[in-house]
Amino acid sequence: MRDLLPVLSGWYAAHAPFGLATVVAVSRSAPRDPGAAMAVGPDDEVVGSVSGGCVEGAVFELAREVVASGEARLETFGYSDEDAFAVGLTCGGEITVLVRPVTPETDPAFGAIARSVAAHEPVTVATVTDGPALRGATLAVWPDRVEGTLGSTGLDVAVTADARGELALGATGLRHYGPSGERREDSVTVFLHSFAPPPRMLVFGAIDYAAAVARIGDFLGYRVTVCDARPVFATPKRFPAGVEVVVDWPHRYLHGTDTDERTVICVLTHDPKFDVPLLEEALRRPAAYIGAMGSRRTHDERMRQLLESGLGEGELARLRSPVGLDLGARTPEEVAVSVAAEIVALRWGGTGAPLMATAGAIHRAPSG
Repeated sequence: MRDLLPVLSGWYAAHAPFGLATVVAVSRSAPRDPGAAMAVGPDDEVVGSVSGGCVEGAVFELAREVVASGEARLETFGYSDEDAFAVGLTCGGEITVLVRPVTPETDPAFGAIARSVAAHEPVTVATVTDGPALRGATLAVWPDRVEGTLGSTGLDVAVTADARGELALGATGLRHYGPSGERREDSVTVFLHSFAPPPRMLVFGAIDYAAAVARIGDFLGYRVTVCDARPVFATPKRFPAGVEVVVDWPHRYLHGTDTDERTVICVLTHDPKFDVPLLEEALRRPAAYIGAMGSRRTHDERMRQLLESGLGEGELARLRSPVGLDLGARTPEEVAVSVAAEIVALRWGGTGAPLMATAGAIHRAPSG
C-alpha cells in the first residue's frame, strides 16, 4: 500500500474516482499478507497486487463495479474444488479482499493519510469490512488526532483506542465490536491497517561489507544509517542514495539514537576499540537483531570483555555472533545475503534449513 500512494494521491488530487482493493484476512498459504493492495483508476490503470496474479482479474472487475455503484464489496477468494480453472489461489490459500471506492467525497481523510505515510508519520486507518455499519467507512487515527467516522461515536472511541495500540506495535489485522463499540460483541468487523515508520537498520563500520549490507537493508525496506568514526571511509558516495551516513564514534552515536523492537543493529567495525563499547550500549537497549562480525576467536575475546563490562548472560544471549547464517559466503555481497537471511529468519521464526528438508506450513504465524 505504501508503494501505491504516490499514484493514488495523484488520482485523488485530480478528483478521479478509483477502486481500492485491500487484503483484510488470509488463511493457509496465501501469497500476500493483510494490507496488500491493488487499485484501479482512470482509464482502467492498475497498480499494486493482492495475490501475486491469482485473482487480480476478478478484483479488477470488482473495483470497476464499486466505482460505478459507490458501494464497497467484501469478497473471499480460494480454491474451487469443482473447477480447477475457476478463479482461485494456486497455492491453496484463501484471501478476503475489501474493495471500496475512493474520492475526496467518500474518503475526505485520504489525502492527509497519504501525506503522513510519505513523511513517515505513524497513522492507522480503520475501515469497516462487515456488520451493521457502513461497509468501507474509514477512520484515520494518529497519535494525537483522528479524522473521519465509522458511523457511531461509541464505535469511533473504541476503535481509536485499539488503533493507537496497534500503531505502537506496527500491527495490522481485524478487530470485532458491537454497533456502538461494545468489546464483548462481534457484529461489526473493522480492519486496522497501521502505517508505522519503516524500521531502522544501523550499520556500524563503513567497510565494503557495510556497503553491501546497507544495500540489502535498503532493498528490504529498512531506513538505513551507516556510522563510522573515520571520515575517510564514511562518505556518502560509497553507499546507496537513500542511506544516511554519519561520522561519529559508534557507541556515542547509538547512545543518542532511539531504537525499538524492530531495529536491526549490525556491528561490522571489526575493531575492539569500536565494537566492545558499541555492543555494551546495544545489548542494553531494545532491538530486534544485534549482530557482530568477526572470527570465532574474535567472538570469544569480545564475549570475555563484554562479560567483564558487567553485561549479564541474558543480555549476551541476544548477540548474533559471528554474524549471519552458514551459507559459505565469501564476498561482501554474499555476506550481506547471509546477514539478511539471518535477520529474516529471526523475525519470522525460520530455521535457515532448506525448505526441501522441512515439512508442514512454509509460512509460520508471527510469534506473539
